[in-house]
Amino acid sequence: MTSPEVVFAGTNGGALTTFEDYEAVGGFTALRRARAMSPDDVIEELKTSGLRGRGGAFFPTGLKWSFVPKPDVVAKPHYLVVNADESEPGTFKDREIMLRVPFRFLEGCLIAAHAIDARHVFVYIRGEYEREFETLVDALGQIRERDLLGDVTIVIHRGAGAYICGEETALLESLEGKRGQPRTKPPFPAIAGLYASPTAVNNVESITTVPPIIELGGAGYAELGVENSTGTRVFSLSGNVANGGNYELPHGFPLRDLIFDVGGGIPGGRSLKAVIPGGSSTPILTATEVERATLDFDSLTSLGTAIGSAAVIVLDDRCCMVQLGVRVSQFYEHESCGKCTPCRVGTRWLTQILQKIEEGNGTQGDLDLLLDVAERINGKCLCPLGDSDAIVVASYVDKFRDEFQAHIDEGGCPLAGSSSLEGILAPVEMHERLVHAHGLGRIHTHLEVLT
Repeated sequence: MTSPEVVFAGTNGGALTTFEDYEAVGGFTALRRARAMSPDDVIEELKTSGLRGRGGAFFPTGLKWSFVPKPDVVAKPHYLVVNADESEPGTFKDREIMLRVPFRFLEGCLIAAHAIDARHVFVYIRGEYEREFETLVDALGQIRERDLLGDVTIVIHRGAGAYICGEETALLESLEGKRGQPRTKPPFPAIAGLYASPTAVNNVESITTVPPIIELGGAGYAELGVENSTGTRVFSLSGNVANGGNYELPHGFPLRDLIFDVGGGIPGGRSLKAVIPGGSSTPILTATEVERATLDFDSLTSLGTAIGSAAVIVLDDRCCMVQLGVRVSQFYEHESCGKCTPCRVGTRWLTQILQKIEEGNGTQGDLDLLLDVAERINGKCLCPLGDSDAIVVASYVDKFRDEFQAHIDEGGCPLAGSSSLEGILAPVEMHERLVHAHGLGRIHTHLEVLT
């Protein structure tokens, strides 16, 4: 299955970082065309294209924009907010998009602003993305020099490094200068988003796909990919695979072909054990399930998982599934904002039980308790963070229960230190070991009570 590049069109494996280079491959043609259309007509093209959000939720983009009320209905400023935080483990596509096609991304911002009658665009970029930030600032300056912004202002805002700010309402809170914590919904951002005004929140890849849709036409774009999952997707391939990297492929591409043909297979002659198909927050697939999986919404949903952020993490036969559970749960425990109890307390419980099992001190009751805690978290949190920890840990137990049982029966890890995850630690664990190794003291602060 082949498809023309859409997001990276015209790059020929390189980057388009000057205005002249981008204009030479048809850049800003879509912007001029879109501005000659009414906002409603632009939204209809997006609906016809079938474009769904590339950040993880996979919600139809055109439909999302249509929820934003017209200025004559809600007489407040309208905002476009772009999530460029990209903190999902295994995901690294947005940073490459911003580095290689910054003008296409910014052109998409201007088209989207026109579609929802917004005059203000905020790009919330991950603080660690220094090169990406500088690339966008440079490209924005070149666009401004050519008077293409019109009456739109684009602000590139650097985040402070919190996974929770990938959740759209927590992102909005952070933009307003508050602590990044999810809001209770409703109201939804389309009605009361940034500064309690109508707001559309979209992912970098979603926005970058908008100019090609206007160029191809919605119907033309819909011919790419498969039903319910149109167009192409930039897949971030990592883990135990020979050729990791970002690959733009059509939806519906066989998962096995991505790993063994595009990705070059598993190094060292090892065999495939499992795959996380859409970033760390998506349930795992066994090697048998991989054989019949295609990279699209319907196929992965039928297998009990999701395409998520399209981050495909490959695990070979040496991977200890209990260690994987520990690493993932440590991440979500550390990144929990603490606002809701099921997430704040539950993620810590999951981590502690998994560590107990991995260390060889687990009992049969601990395995049952692990699943019970996961069930009590799932569906009871303000945002998907706690749910993600519970769902993925439960999927590891469901698909590889014998391995968890072996840890209990044998009083330790059957892989006896040979797991491919040995030495690969969650950031919080790396920090803890660094503190211990260098004898660094912890910083203790007393709670202040404000009256």
